[in-house]
Amino acid sequence: MTETLLEIAGVWKAFDGHSVLRGLDLSVARHEAVVLIGASGSGKSTLLRCINGLETVDAGCILLDGDLDVTAFNTDMDAVRRRIGIVFQSYNLFPHMSVLDNVTLSPRKVLKRGSSESRDQAMALLQRFGLAAKADEYPDRLSGGQAQRVAIVRALAMEPELMLFDEITSALDPLLVGEVLDTVRELKMGGLTLIMATHEMGFAREVADRVCFLDAGVVLEQGTPEAVFGSPREGKTREFLSRILK
Repeated sequence: MTETLLEIAGVWKAFDGHSVLRGLDLSVARHEAVVLIGASGSGKSTLLRCINGLETVDAGCILLDGDLDVTAFNTDMDAVRRRIGIVFQSYNLFPHMSVLDNVTLSPRKVLKRGSSESRDQAMALLQRFGLAAKADEYPDRLSGGQAQRVAIVRALAMEPELMLFDEITSALDPLLVGEVLDTVRELKMGGLTLIMATHEMGFAREVADRVCFLDAGVVLEQGTPEAVFGSPREGKTREFLSRILK
C-alpha cells in the first residue's frame, strides 16, 4: 500500500465572508508529485498556505504523516515549517543578506545547527543546483531565475518532508522559467514529496504523478496527467484546458 504523507479533510477557508475553500479533500502519498491547476481564485494558493499553516482554516483538518495536525490551535508552527517548506512566486530573500546567509539563517536559528555545519550544508546545496559561485552575492545581483532557485535551496536547507510551490515561475521572464523547472524536476527525481500550483501545463504533464483541477474551492477532478489532459471527465475541466492550452 502507498503510504499517505498528507491528509486534507473537509477544509473550509473564507475571507471577508467569501468561501475560497469549500470542504476540500485531498490525500498525498509520500514521494508523490501533485500538481494543482485551475483558474485564478480557484483556491490553489490558499490551499498551499493552509497546508503550511500560513493561513488558519475555518473547518476541517490537515494532517502530516498522521501525527502533526497543522490546524490544531496548540500546534507548534515552527514544527510545521521544519517539515513543510514553501516557495512563492516572489522570492522573499532578505535583500541585506548574502545568498549563503539567506540559506543558513533558518538552520542556525530554528534547527540550532552550528555555523560551520550550516555553511557546509548550504554550500553543498548551492553546488548541487549550480549556485555555488553566487554564495557571496546579494539578491539584487541575481537574475530572477537564480533568485528563485536560491529560494528553493533555502527551503531545502530545512530538510522538509514536503515541499510546496506556489506559481514559482509566474514572475519570471520566459527565458528563465526552464532553469527553475529543472530544479523542481531534480527534486521530483530525488523522491521528495511535492505539491505545486502552476500554469505551466507542459511541465505539469511531464512531472506530475497526479493532476488536481480546482474549481470554486474543491478538487473537482483529479487523475494522471494523461487522464486529466487527454480525456477530462468534467465540463469545467475541459473548458479550462481549452482556454489555457490554446
